[in-house]
Order: sequence, then C-alpha cells, then structure tokens
Amino acid sequence: MAYCLQCGHQAEHKIPDGDNKPRLVCPNCHYIHYENPKVICGAIVIHEDKVLLCRRAIEPRYGYWTLPAGFMEIGETMAQGAARETIEEADAVAINPHLYCLYDIPHIGQIYVLYLAELQEGKYDVGPESLECALFEEADIPWDNIAFEAVKRTLKHYFNDRKTTDDPAKFPIHEETIPKDKGIKRY
Repeated sequence: MAYCLQCGHQAEHKIPDGDNKPRLVCPNCHYIHYENPKVICGAIVIHEDKVLLCRRAIEPRYGYWTLPAGFMEIGETMAQGAARETIEEADAVAINPHLYCLYDIPHIGQIYVLYLAELQEGKYDVGPESLECALFEEADIPWDNIAFEAVKRTLKHYFNDRKTTDDPAKFPIHEETIPKDKGIKRY
C-alpha cells in the first residue's frame, strides 16, 4: 500500500510517535495504517460420524482437501462466517455450532477459529470454491492431501475426542499456536 486510504496522499513507513513499530503513516492527514491479523473462520461439519471435506478449486493449495473455511467478513460473527463458508464451499448448512479449535499463526498474521457443527439433513453439494465435496470416515481421510496444518490438527482433535465421548457438546476447546516450522506460507 503506497497511498493513504483516508486522503489518497502518498504514505511512508515510519515509527509513529508513542509507538515502537514501523507503520504506514500519511504525512498529510497523519492517519496510521495498522496491519492486523486476519481471522479465518470455518467448521468441522459432521454427519453420522463422518466429516465433510472440500477439495479446493482456488489457490492457495488448489486441489487439496480442507474443511469449509475462509476469511471473516465485516458485519458477521465468527459463527456466521463459518456458516457462510460452509454454504459457499459445500452448498451445505452447518447447524448447532460449538466453538471447537483456535489456532494462532503469528508468522503469517492469521487466526483460525473452527466450530464443530452438524450437517443439516445430511445434504451437501459442490460450491463454487470447491472441485468436489465428500463425507469421510476417519480411515478414509486423505491425510497427505490436507491443505492446511490447522485443518489436520482439527481433524485429529475430532477423532481423538470422539474416542472419549459420543457427545460433541462435551468435547474440549482446543487452543494452539502453529509454529513457523510447520511450512505454512501466507495465504
């Protein structure tokens, strides 16, 4: 970004007064352009103990499998974002969502928030951001073709938690930081 979003003047990188990090600052109107982490919200959607996965039709990680998830939009809650992404990617309705997994990924400036939800009436299709969608049992998960580390971890948590109770409402909330050494790139 080279120009101020407030007045259009050319901005410059400098440390603002009272701050300790370089920021993009407008010398004309003095607006400070803060860069903040992006929130990715999504859901692990379950039907009859199977997990709904979508094979990505977009970059990054085109052709890899993922949970329905994407960037949160202004004006929606995280749960609403997860529900919207489920519709967009799998033409499916996620119901009874419960907060399930939180992942900090500081080196790429992202926060993943994933809900555990049920698939309404077991119905899904293929949304415009997916090549295909399918319900998978644990033994059939394409582990080597999962798009993102947060998705792998969420799937593992789900299958492990399922061994302790049949009631998803009793599953714990998982909170983790995904380190840089996991090979995750900005997306």
